[in-house]
Amino acid sequence: MAAPVAFAWGQATLHRRFCLGTGNTTPSLLPGDQSLRFACYAEACNHLFRFSLTIESSLTFPQLRTTIQIMKTTPHKERRAILIVLDSAGIGEAPDAASYDDTGSNTFANLATAAGGIKLPMLEKMGLGNIPPILPTGKPIQGVTTTDQPIASFGALQEVSQGKDTTTGHWEMAGLQLDNGFPIMPSEAPSFPPELIAEFEERTGRKVIANCAASGTKIIAELGEQQMREGCWIVYTSGDSVFQLAAHEDIIPLEEIYKACEIARELCNPLYIGRVIARPYIGKPGAFTRTNNRKDYSYPIPEKTVLTLLSEQGVEVTTVGKIDDIFDHQGMTKVCHSETNKVAMADLLTLIKDGQPGFIFVNFIDFDMLYGHRRDPAGYAKALEDVDAYLTELIPLLSHDDLLMISADHGNDPTFKGTDHTREYVPILSYRKNSPAINLGIRKGFFDVAQTVATFFNIEPILRGKSFYIK
Repeated sequence: MAAPVAFAWGQATLHRRFCLGTGNTTPSLLPGDQSLRFACYAEACNHLFRFSLTIESSLTFPQLRTTIQIMKTTPHKERRAILIVLDSAGIGEAPDAASYDDTGSNTFANLATAAGGIKLPMLEKMGLGNIPPILPTGKPIQGVTTTDQPIASFGALQEVSQGKDTTTGHWEMAGLQLDNGFPIMPSEAPSFPPELIAEFEERTGRKVIANCAASGTKIIAELGEQQMREGCWIVYTSGDSVFQLAAHEDIIPLEEIYKACEIARELCNPLYIGRVIARPYIGKPGAFTRTNNRKDYSYPIPEKTVLTLLSEQGVEVTTVGKIDDIFDHQGMTKVCHSETNKVAMADLLTLIKDGQPGFIFVNFIDFDMLYGHRRDPAGYAKALEDVDAYLTELIPLLSHDDLLMISADHGNDPTFKGTDHTREYVPILSYRKNSPAINLGIRKGFFDVAQTVATFFNIEPILRGKSFYIK
């Protein structure tokens, strides 16, 4: 391309008028070309936009202003933001932990201590070790040190919704606030009202056993043989707002299990129960194993999330892991469903390599499902180290314009009493190549993540939250 040459006075005047309030503007006129090209960096609505304009010499200033305004309000569909949720990876008791009987919980710090230390070089480099010092009761993560030059902005998110379950955490991260949390069902039988169970039995044609709060693996070990013999349903709940349905896949076909969950979802809606979960298992008595055919049925979403707002503006929204079930399949344009970290990590890597644009929302489930609830700190630590090694492979594949955020939806301290989630702060790490890394502090509301996503893609601000997007 030929070097830029001088341009006529009329064009220079246009250039000067255009420069007002737009920041750095570089004009060029090529020989024989009657148009003026601007490579522009324009500041508007707290966003940074990069675009190119070809300005005909006859274009009037009002026409130019209209063109610029259109570009300022157009969603950045070509951009890419990735949000990875390390399911249950809390980082210290929340201010209201006592009201949940969770005082002293700290998923990251306590599991690291129990495991004799944990090696997370990439997360450490991003600033994970810098988060505990900013928390009121922060505890160092053994094996993860602070760094003076983190490559990502770091901070902690405090949940404001009532509850400490998967649905509440993810929904708040997508822009919602639940002032009345999903109810926890009684731990003693009957956990669910007899009239609900009676209607469920009538509509499914099978009887129910259990109807109490229990560990999923333990209830299957205890009642699995009876379920196989009688062809009934094992119905149970936990410390979350859930109706869980277990059945042996060789006795009751998957499609029938899923259909029964749809019926349960309908019956549970008036009780405001957060999720209905299919829990198929296989094997013989004494050696039962839950399969990866789990399926979640979420309570209907009460308002639009950032996923729906993005997709309505033409921004592609891809979900990985169990995100599709959590959001009742609302607002997504592409789904990569999986029930293990291994598959979710492979799916995300493929999406990045294939250049998938838009918002990619990912859940890594193993931390919560396999190690938190089962109180296995060593397994939890190993899974975190595996994801850290994976990030070492993933991050170099990101472009300069990509935004990567890493957070969690709640805590599930594998060293804590019981088997339930814990009410904790969650970490937030925000990475973009060559962008400054800052201390994001403690942010009240997971929905700051959703506002950041809205800002990044240049759509209208959502109802709640403050963006931490750094230009």
